[in-house]
Amino acid sequence: MKKNWMEELPEGAKAYLEGRRLDEVECIISDLPGIARGKAVPASKFARQDYFHLPDSIFYQTITGDWGEAAGEDGFIERDMTLKPDMSTATAAPWTGDWTLQVIHDAYDSHDKPVEFAPRNVLKHVVAQYRALGLEPVVAPEMEFFLVARNLDPAEKIKPMMGRSGRPAAARQAYSMTAVDEFGPVIDDIYDFAEAQGFEIDGITQEGGAGQLEINLVHGDPVKLADEVFYFKRLIREAALRHDCYATFMAKPIAEEPGSAMHIHHSILDIETGQNIFSGPQGGETDAFFHFIAGLQNHMPAAIAVIAPYVNSYRRYVKDHAAPINLEWARDNRTTGIRVPLSSPAARRVENRLAGMDCNPYLAIAASLACGLIGMQEEKRPDKQFKGDAYEGEEDIPREMGAALDLFNESEALHKVLGPEFARVYSIVKRAEYDEFLQVISPWEREHLLLNV
Repeated sequence: MKKNWMEELPEGAKAYLEGRRLDEVECIISDLPGIARGKAVPASKFARQDYFHLPDSIFYQTITGDWGEAAGEDGFIERDMTLKPDMSTATAAPWTGDWTLQVIHDAYDSHDKPVEFAPRNVLKHVVAQYRALGLEPVVAPEMEFFLVARNLDPAEKIKPMMGRSGRPAAARQAYSMTAVDEFGPVIDDIYDFAEAQGFEIDGITQEGGAGQLEINLVHGDPVKLADEVFYFKRLIREAALRHDCYATFMAKPIAEEPGSAMHIHHSILDIETGQNIFSGPQGGETDAFFHFIAGLQNHMPAAIAVIAPYVNSYRRYVKDHAAPINLEWARDNRTTGIRVPLSSPAARRVENRLAGMDCNPYLAIAASLACGLIGMQEEKRPDKQFKGDAYEGEEDIPREMGAALDLFNESEALHKVLGPEFARVYSIVKRAEYDEFLQVISPWEREHLLLNV
């Protein structure tokens, strides 16, 4: 590390440390589920290190801590990866007891090549393919999540948190400012933590579920926005814990309530001109715009296993429950899986409403952009715009993890864009995780099958 490395920190990190002594640096990387892995080191040691090592096995681990047999021909020997810091990601960890920075690292193999199945590298790989064509993808994620009561027993149902009024958070209060005020202390800490980390929040709203909130982020570079979602999940959890509740990003934590999505808005700029390629000189919709939509329609079924990565994810796709059940597209219609929001021609964008908030942000954004890219390369037209309530249309997305993985495994086009080695590892790990789930007997099975079949 350079001696003057602290002088080159992002402005937000500099402001956080102004007049203070940095104690510790958390060196982190996202695994497949999106959990931060790494280690914490004293600031003095970080100043002396250019990299550190972790075994590649962190990417073979399921959400339960078990392992998928994805190590390859040499077997499970846990090769060391070289993790190098991206100092542009340095940001505060304001909930810690001392003055701490977090820094996201990138993973390289022993030949100094990016590890192909590291999620941040997957997204970088997709973005690079756009840039090779003279295009700059722009995204804006929306993050939905629930604030829930502490849950110490997995056998107990998840319940809404207690609000300031002393009553449990109420459902069906979408966009209510009173409902937002119920969580005021938590939201205040979210704002404070975000400000300390140098993040810009576009807005916080109450969603339809009991204790369900949405945070919108300002549009920008896909890798930068994925970094922010990765950081925000940790930030929001820490803010909730300060107020005796949990923040959960499960796709469907409460059976009777809507699920939590990570809607992804996309637009594509011409690097040379800076113009949005979805809009023509007169402001009309271009061929590229329709090709991008067709790519989502034709290839998103194979990508569902990436943007809906757990068995619980598929409980979100319920008719008339605020989540899409198909890949119809329409303008200004929230019942469709693909929505074109109201906007000026310069801001014309396509919204993918299928991803759950339980996704890894790097992988979900990569998969969504990959489908759009394939569509623009294939130059196909989408289905006719859907008119009316898309819940009256046919379901055309997989409804369970096994079927989704089958579609993912068959998609050579998607594997080519995301990277074949990533596709191999991801499929093996997720299949192992699905097999783990199938070994668990649910309360529904015990209630209805024990004495009746």
